[in-house]
Amino acid sequence: MGTRTAARRPPRRPESSLTERWTTVDGIELFYRESPMPPDAPAMMHLHGFGLSGRYLLPTAERLADQFHTFVPDLPGFGRSGKAADALDVPDLAHAAARFLDDRGIEKVTLVGNSMGCPVILEFAHHYPERIERAVLVSPAGGLYNQPLRRAVGQLTRDGRREPPRMMKVAVPDYLRFGVPSTFKMFRSLTQYPTLERLLELHIPTLVVIGDRDPLMPTPARVREVAAATDSHVLLVRIEGAAHAINFSHSGELAHLIRLFMADRPIVDDPASPGHASLTEIHRGKHLPPSNDPRNEG
Repeated sequence: MGTRTAARRPPRRPESSLTERWTTVDGIELFYRESPMPPDAPAMMHLHGFGLSGRYLLPTAERLADQFHTFVPDLPGFGRSGKAADALDVPDLAHAAARFLDDRGIEKVTLVGNSMGCPVILEFAHHYPERIERAVLVSPAGGLYNQPLRRAVGQLTRDGRREPPRMMKVAVPDYLRFGVPSTFKMFRSLTQYPTLERLLELHIPTLVVIGDRDPLMPTPARVREVAAATDSHVLLVRIEGAAHAINFSHSGELAHLIRLFMADRPIVDDPASPGHASLTEIHRGKHLPPSNDPRNEG
């Protein structure tokens, strides 16, 4: 299969405190960002959403880089990475993520995704269950609630008005680069993806994070219903005041939440950010440590 490579032009100034790197996987040049590896740090990879690059994930990824060996790739066909001859679908992207980890010598990883990145994580877990430690699904996208395309466009338009204005400077160039043909094919793959079926298969600790102002998410009652249907490995938390791009708009709250989840600690607001968006635990699976577990205190 032929490939198209991306020009390895650096930006006029560094966009992140993470190191910018390139590698080649399956003949496609992939751009990614990586943190220095703290001693004995577990690996954590952040996966971006539909039509976007990893740029908008950087605020959260950077906050976690002191504790985790952090990777933020632009998946094939997105951002600065090269494109395959045919646009990729959700399973293709999951396999590409696994081969990227192979290339970097990472055997096991925690995956943090936003929007489209969540189905990619679920597909990764379906094919490579032995390689994923934990999953963090932020603003999961896809399925009937985002169909048809005109409805999804309307949802994205409403969301755009709820995101920080600086998000547009990140998103618009990425969407233009992604292109219309890729958009139609990726949208079809995303909305036909069996998200609930794959979620029910998960047997690892899974954090699901939603914003109460996200127009792409179903009603709170439906979200609770889905969470309760899983095999009790899911922790569902809502961030008050957040829309869809939580990794960008509420990086402090999200990074704090991820640290608590990774350490099996109770979900509490970040004491370093009093008065900011609050965290509300909506559902905790029975296989997760209870929120009042004394082992989690202190």
